[in-house]
Amino acid sequence: MNKSLRQRFARLLPYFGQPKSAWIIAFLAVTIAACTEPMIPAALKPLLDRGFAKGSLSVWMIPVTLIALFGVRGIAGFVAELAVTKVTSKGLMKLRQAMFSKVLDAKFELFADQTSSELANTVVYEVNNGSTLLVNSLMALVRDTVTMVALVGYLLYLNWQLTTIVAIMLPAIAFIMVKLSKKLYGLSKSSQKATDDLAYVVEENVLAHRDIRLHAAQPAQADRFMHISDTLRRLSMKTTAASAAMKPLTQMIAAVALSAIISVALVQSADVGTSVGEFTAFVTAMLLLVAPIKHLSEIANPITRGLASLERGFDLLDLSDSEHSGTFSKTRADGHIEFLNTSVKYKEGTGFAVENLSLTIDHGETIALVGSSGSGKTTLVNLLPRFLEPYSGNISLDNQLLKDWDLTSLRNQFSLVSQHVVMLNDSLANNVALGVNEATVDRNKVQQCLEAARLGTFIADLPRGIDTTVGHNAVQLSGGQRQRLAIARALYKDAPILILDEATSALDAESERAVQEALQVLMKNRTTLVIAHRLSTVEHADRIVVMEAGKIIEIGSHAKLLADNGFYAKLYRLGLHSA
Repeated sequence: MNKSLRQRFARLLPYFGQPKSAWIIAFLAVTIAACTEPMIPAALKPLLDRGFAKGSLSVWMIPVTLIALFGVRGIAGFVAELAVTKVTSKGLMKLRQAMFSKVLDAKFELFADQTSSELANTVVYEVNNGSTLLVNSLMALVRDTVTMVALVGYLLYLNWQLTTIVAIMLPAIAFIMVKLSKKLYGLSKSSQKATDDLAYVVEENVLAHRDIRLHAAQPAQADRFMHISDTLRRLSMKTTAASAAMKPLTQMIAAVALSAIISVALVQSADVGTSVGEFTAFVTAMLLLVAPIKHLSEIANPITRGLASLERGFDLLDLSDSEHSGTFSKTRADGHIEFLNTSVKYKEGTGFAVENLSLTIDHGETIALVGSSGSGKTTLVNLLPRFLEPYSGNISLDNQLLKDWDLTSLRNQFSLVSQHVVMLNDSLANNVALGVNEATVDRNKVQQCLEAARLGTFIADLPRGIDTTVGHNAVQLSGGQRQRLAIARALYKDAPILILDEATSALDAESERAVQEALQVLMKNRTTLVIAHRLSTVEHADRIVVMEAGKIIEIGSHAKLLADNGFYAKLYRLGLHSA
């Protein structure tokens, strides 16, 4: 075993190395079960040699021996299975927990590099398949190795000359199996890739089902699905052909060896009197030897595949850095924010999303961010809860650099209502009080927040009220209802700094007026940053910051900017349609 392979196995020990007692029991049980293998032909020998001669062998001896033999074998297999399952399930639980914790705390670059389905597949399926495959393969390696050694030892004990013929047969069988196993491994990898591609097509079409139908793209998507399905079918046929070829080739070699053994045995019988029982026991042991040889020749593939699957999980642990958290903590911030020469790049080699921006926001001030799409408005507000990190420059809250804040404490200072509303498949109450232990949710406060967000009538008509489950991403609610539910969540959190990123974009005019009343109450004595297209929100801001290409190009009150007749005035005249 080379160093890298040792290191790969060593990485598994913290998760799958315990409890040691279960491993010891599993290995002992597997060894006991394997050692019973040569006892089967050993029991046949006295039966054929003496069992049918009157009085030479007890009538109960062979049946009792066979029952005891298979009983021990069955019990040992049962114990080994339980012990291995205990090790695997505990290790898998620990590994999954570590991976999910990493997903919860990873830097946001992880979610840009990997899709949600890829992350879910790694955490749920890959490590499960990998751990099961690897542990079962290792146990099979022990079982088949012990079985092979025991059978070869018994063959040598019976007849070393005939065993020499078996020894010639074994490398030929092993060679064929290794070659076909490599072929099967390559086909298996290609099949897995095709299966992943097929699943991705289904996922894309489920997510985009409205657009697919709107653009009548069903035939093109059906052809795309059919093409990948056909690729998978052809790979399946090749896999079956390679797998099916292994059995007749092995049987042919075994038949040649068996013919040679019979010929030699007949000669020996004439010369030295080889008994029928001895010959039958030898042939039976030889045939039993084929299975463990076959398994051992194939064992490298499942071990490699298991390690590869688990390493995807370890890559998630190793390559996904956790967010840096400082130590400064404050129960409730005053809300004084300062950007100083702040620049943001999403990737090296690309332009700046925000460039050399400086802005001071006072406690309780309402700032509206206005600009063309892609001007950097959302990037700017995403810096505050550290959803993004600045490329250069500094950002401070209450004269304390954001990087020095404890992350939990920092994010407790912000409530966010975004244009992209995300709800969990949970009750309305738990969605509004997100992050609060269910047992300590203030139900009266939840109800008040929902009413303030103008959802009171809607909730009253639900059979279970605030305990109604909203479904996957609240698909049972309209866009406006989901957005008002997000506003209710912000009201419940009652943070000192409020970020409204297109908070009323999905509301009709009447609902927007109702929600604006609730927002005006919420915004009192709070520092508020508003990204909005609609004039009703922008006009009441203390200051309006106009952005273009990641820079501030204008700043002032609504009246001042109109009087300046600059970019903001142009947007105003256009009804902010381009904002």
